[in-house]
Amino acid sequence: MSTTTAAAPAAQAPVPAGTQKITFAKAINLGLRRALADDDKTLLMGEDIGKLGGVFRVTDGLQAEFGAKRVVDTPLAESGIVGTAIGLALRGYRPVCEIQFDGFVFPAFDQITTQLSKMHYRSRGRLTLPVVIRVPYGGGIGAIEHHSESPEALFAHTAGLRVVTPSSPAQAYAMIQEAVASPDPVMFFEPKGRYWEKGDVDLDAPAGNGLDGARIVRAGTDVTLVAYGPTVQTALKSAETAAAEGTSIEVIDLRALSPLDTATVAASVQRTGRCVVVHEAPVLYGTGAEVAARITEECFYHLQAPVLRVGGFHVPYPVAKIEHDYLPSVDRVLDAVDRSLAF
Repeated sequence: MSTTTAAAPAAQAPVPAGTQKITFAKAINLGLRRALADDDKTLLMGEDIGKLGGVFRVTDGLQAEFGAKRVVDTPLAESGIVGTAIGLALRGYRPVCEIQFDGFVFPAFDQITTQLSKMHYRSRGRLTLPVVIRVPYGGGIGAIEHHSESPEALFAHTAGLRVVTPSSPAQAYAMIQEAVASPDPVMFFEPKGRYWEKGDVDLDAPAGNGLDGARIVRAGTDVTLVAYGPTVQTALKSAETAAAEGTSIEVIDLRALSPLDTATVAASVQRTGRCVVVHEAPVLYGTGAEVAARITEECFYHLQAPVLRVGGFHVPYPVAKIEHDYLPSVDRVLDAVDRSLAF
């Protein structure tokens, strides 16, 4: 692909202004649109992202507006997509790669973990690689293995990568712009099961600099419930159900898995004395294990119960008919909360 003909078309419609209720997918679309409009060095790359607009239509209309040299339909070769993006980043561009489904990221795993994540360190800071890799992940869409997986911990384990995941349309709109603007390589995990949920988004709000910090999305006093991405809504529903029974749950949205905001979680656990972590990925060696280890170290004398984890099971992702038994549910989360309170 040529790196000398990526200028934006002259005429571009403005991003709609004001607060609007839009879907998660549309929020990412508008965030990408603003990033493309703000910097003609920003490029989108991926399989079927142009004319088709992606399998989830997240990039719908962007190729028509910005042209095929800035919204590039690539061959079906994830390693080639990421390898090309690395070269473009070294030449001053800001590539945003789409991996069509979570399970398709593994052909690019070598490029991501041995090249993209290491070049800044290897060059003693002389080189930066502002590459964003968008990965629709998680279940809830009635698909099978390779289409419903949660591989985020594999990348959080790799030094040199930012690993982030929004949980609402407002976060998706802001965080995708922040990811594109970041000088670091960013793994941007999008909870595809939430793509069609709507929320209020202030399209005039500045993107800010919020890729690192966790957020308390519901205050509580009895138990700290830590979630991210697709399970934040599950956690909030669990807290609402528990409140009707007299239990006050504080819900924290991690937002970033690497770097992990231990301070926000620890401060909450020091108030509540209890912690439950929920994610769709298998519990074994998952993000919950890291959170549990850090909270045990930071809050040992405040804990009134062990840190408990709720997540997927240590099996390949199941067929659609039984995926709801595999994914964390409100009942499973509340069972963990009850076990924590029973100590």
